[in-house]
Amino acid sequence: MVATKGDAVDLELPNQLAAEQRELIVELAERNDADHAEGLLGLVLSGSAARGMATERSDLDVYVVLADDAARERRTTRSTAVDEIPVSLSELEDVPPFGSLGWWSRWSFAWVPTLLDRTSGRIPAAVRRQATLTPEEGDAVLVDHDRLDGWINYAYRALKADRDDRPLERRLDAAESMPWLLDVVFALAGRVRPYHKYLPWEVREHPLPDWPADVLLPLLEGTLDGDPAAIRETFARVKAGCAAYDAARGHDRTREIIDGWGDELVLFWD
Repeated sequence: MVATKGDAVDLELPNQLAAEQRELIVELAERNDADHAEGLLGLVLSGSAARGMATERSDLDVYVVLADDAARERRTTRSTAVDEIPVSLSELEDVPPFGSLGWWSRWSFAWVPTLLDRTSGRIPAAVRRQATLTPEEGDAVLVDHDRLDGWINYAYRALKADRDDRPLERRLDAAESMPWLLDVVFALAGRVRPYHKYLPWEVREHPLPDWPADVLLPLLEGTLDGDPAAIRETFARVKAGCAAYDAARGHDRTREIIDGWGDELVLFWD
């Protein structure tokens, strides 16, 4: 991070930003400071630029964190250069549960820099919280919302289709299993799963415990192809991850889900 001082606003800008991007952010910060004064609480950079993945076609995604009164007067504005997204501090600190309308936006705050913080740390803390799961949230994803059981179901169906020589059905069920699997893998690690665009980047730059990128990514590709060997290896890794998760949580909830499949699990060991 590099400190940048505009006329009125001290910013911490990531090193990877180009000069024109820095100028756009400084202009945005100074304009919002002039418009809102003490109502401007901070700025958070998201999107590709925040993660060092920007191309010549990328814009800037900037969350403008405002006091509640100021946020009510604002709407998101978009251009080819900058998407300016107003959000109140109270909204940023409100964490949407899995399956709710706001859940999908939580990963927007994963691994992103706070450019300006006038809240003595509340903004960066809220940003981190959005992208992580509490143990109770992990239980909700894995168990209460059936993501573990749902993934096993689709993986099992794919293996049944393979056994019965139905290749198209095998690939369709394997592909359908992917969102469930990714929710499971990331929930076991206490993280919100990323958007697909950022998945390879995240697992390479911020590795998951027990799922190194050179293991996870080929398994995902194999599953998309409906490869039974990939599905079975993935199941073995998920089962081990669930055992460690239950031990850390002091319960057997994920083991009970897996064991509940009984003799049907034989397909995962063929």
